[in-house]
Amino acid sequence: MGKYFGTDGFRGKAGEGLTAYHAYEIGRFLGWYYGRERQARVVVGKDTRRSSYMLEYALSAGLTASGADAYLLHVTTTPSVSYVARTEGFDCGVMISASHNPYYDNGIKLLNRDGEKMDEAVLVLAEAYLDGCLEADGQHLKELPQAAEDGIGAVIDHSAGRNRYIGYLISLAVYSFKGKKIALDCANGSAWAIAPSVFRALGADVYVLNDHPDGLNINLDAGSTHIEGLQRYVTEHGMDAGFAYDGDADRCLAVDETGALVDGDKIMYIYARYMKERGKLVTNTVVTTVMSNFGLYKALEDAGISYAKTAVGDKYVYEHMVQNGNRIGGEQSGHIIFSKYARTGDGILTSLKLMEVMLAKKLSLSRLAEPVTIYPQVLINIRVKDKTAAQEDPAVKAAVQAAAEDLGDTGRILVRESGTEPLVRVMVEAETHDRCQELAERVVKVIRAQGHGVEG
Repeated sequence: MGKYFGTDGFRGKAGEGLTAYHAYEIGRFLGWYYGRERQARVVVGKDTRRSSYMLEYALSAGLTASGADAYLLHVTTTPSVSYVARTEGFDCGVMISASHNPYYDNGIKLLNRDGEKMDEAVLVLAEAYLDGCLEADGQHLKELPQAAEDGIGAVIDHSAGRNRYIGYLISLAVYSFKGKKIALDCANGSAWAIAPSVFRALGADVYVLNDHPDGLNINLDAGSTHIEGLQRYVTEHGMDAGFAYDGDADRCLAVDETGALVDGDKIMYIYARYMKERGKLVTNTVVTTVMSNFGLYKALEDAGISYAKTAVGDKYVYEHMVQNGNRIGGEQSGHIIFSKYARTGDGILTSLKLMEVMLAKKLSLSRLAEPVTIYPQVLINIRVKDKTAAQEDPAVKAAVQAAAEDLGDTGRILVRESGTEPLVRVMVEAETHDRCQELAERVVKVIRAQGHGVEG
């Protein structure tokens, strides 16, 4: 793809790779693209990064200059933008965030009218416009028409949409949280006001960490990428559970009452088993990526639950779920999709669903996660001259096959290429770390011996 393009929009270092100019031009494109037949309506949210304000104002200027109305949710979560876009008849949604990345990065995530990640064809067109070579409607458009007079769009405060999303989350709870001591790590990001409001409304005794965003501290030693702080807090203060979100709150990792991590794999197991017990697990399948732990698959098999594996990325998980009618899927990182309730991963929704299982079954989080044994994992990245040649080499394939046969049903080996770098990743999961290391190094040695490796 091009220099700006990601799987869901545009991203880069704020002020350099992603500038106010880019945001303005993306707004211009969206206003024009969705306004060719009638005035477009676009809902916009942002996280707490300092640069998010700059990009929001520039994007809004571009939208209105093309005749669209921009409805601002202000600081909110990615899943809230998805919810408002699909329930309030917007042409599309925009979330300004770089998710779990540091404050100096930012992104412009685009969602379609159904609250799903934007169709790739639209993203390609938008990038073509940024590059000055837009071919659309049978003509070459270097500049888009400027709106004038009463055709100029308006910027509208739409914080009411965010409040409706909060109400929606509260409505999904089927039990009171009264008497439960819950710690929430909001990563100084999008969840900082929303998550505590939801949990307090449901009656929990809420203890909040990292809820003082200053524009520079989003994800800084906080949230789902730095779970150790929440683990300490939960054990030191006797919490029933803790939940950590990332910068835009589309991910959630949990901590049980002992301080142990409950990652995305364990979360999927807990809720899928709960659904199956109630006859709600449509298709009896959990959708994972190839990076989910071998221990998850063993636990699902023991529970009589099937699973599917997709390429790495929540986009691929969601696509598979839609195509096959699956109800739950996600990633080890805590990006969990409950397709009955949302079109994207939703960290706050994930934490509510875990609470539901704890309360329904009257069990602690540690007991619910107990059947999943996370296997040790070793991942070796090897820089190569040609990713395809390295993986297709008969000697390398034979080494991978031999390692797989050695493991049998006690582990697995996965060899895949990086999507962005000249790397082949060799990942092994087995019962011991030493066994993982031994088998991974055996395959890497063959890759080097065949002349595919690059030194340095």
